[in-house]
Amino acid sequence: MLFFGRLVSFLGNAMAPIALAFAVLDLTGSAGDLGIVLAARSLPTVAFLLLGGVWADRLPRHVLLVAFSLVACVTQAAAAALLITGVAQVWQLALLEAVNGMAAAFLGPASLGVVPQTIASHLIQPANALLRLAVNAAKVLGAAAAGLFIAGFGAGWGIAFDAATFAVAAVFFARLRLPPTEGLRLGVLSELRGGWREFRSRTWLWAIVVQFAFVNAAFAGGFQVLGPFVAERHLGGATTWGLVVAAESVGFIAGGLLALWHRPHRPLLVATYGVLAGVPVLIALAVAAPVPVILAAAFVTGAGFETFGVQWDTAVQHHVPPEALSRVYAYDTVGSLVLGPVGQSLAGPAMIAFGLGGAVGLSAAVLFAATVAVLGVRDVRTLPRHVSA
Repeated sequence: MLFFGRLVSFLGNAMAPIALAFAVLDLTGSAGDLGIVLAARSLPTVAFLLLGGVWADRLPRHVLLVAFSLVACVTQAAAAALLITGVAQVWQLALLEAVNGMAAAFLGPASLGVVPQTIASHLIQPANALLRLAVNAAKVLGAAAAGLFIAGFGAGWGIAFDAATFAVAAVFFARLRLPPTEGLRLGVLSELRGGWREFRSRTWLWAIVVQFAFVNAAFAGGFQVLGPFVAERHLGGATTWGLVVAAESVGFIAGGLLALWHRPHRPLLVATYGVLAGVPVLIALAVAAPVPVILAAAFVTGAGFETFGVQWDTAVQHHVPPEALSRVYAYDTVGSLVLGPVGQSLAGPAMIAFGLGGAVGLSAAVLFAATVAVLGVRDVRTLPRHVSA
């Protein structure tokens, strides 16, 4: 039930960002407006994540998955209705995406924490690998279909499809039968302080989170906001951009398949090198390279980022106590995403100041610098795969 719920919801999620991007482009043609709408979604996600982590430890996680999947369904359905009827305005989309971002803040910690409750402990790693492969396969299908779907029916129908997938996912999540767990009984602030102690006591943990605050900001601005503008001006529009995102997702699948057997002794070192694979696609977009070159670069980026994702989850799950895992994940996500809205909001002004290619190139430079800097942290280079006996 968890597998199919996540598969269906991510199928819609793969289409939604592309549909939203071209919906805003159709409305105003402004990179600044697109950045505002994307930031409006990201900010509530960051703001509510810590609370989402606490709730995921206090309440039945499958109940949260059902409730907030339905919230996301309603917000996306409302946005789709506004777009399809031709009355949408930017502020309305921003408001609805803000509520959707809040829902994501509760869905994320719940979906991460629920995995050990659905599978025997010795099967958790392959279960996570299968979940990630399913999600990435959904991203490939959703992104590839997005361009054709949007071109044929309009961006509003792409967002309507996302709303429908949230409803279907809620049905799957409602069928989860989980063993009872004893939730936290301390106050919210005490629980947050306990999670913070676990988080800040590990140098490798907070160093990579700081790195990803800049990496995510750079990639959000350079790829998510400015990438569709490059596609619109130089690559043929939504259909080509859907292929670019699909190529990245195929790279995710390739990276996940590689991670099924590649188990490095220094997971964070390998993971950090994987992040550097995000540079080529930004450079290719900056110079408006031929479409095959951009597709190849997007594939490499996906493979590198998925390598990071698998090795990062492995390191965190092996080195953080299980009773603190959800809250540590919440701090990880908050720190990693905190600058994302800044990157999205500054993408438009950066394009005005440096030109489209210059702004995307600046994103590549920021990603590269942040990743090279974290390689200077000894714990990142030397952390072993397993906790020493």
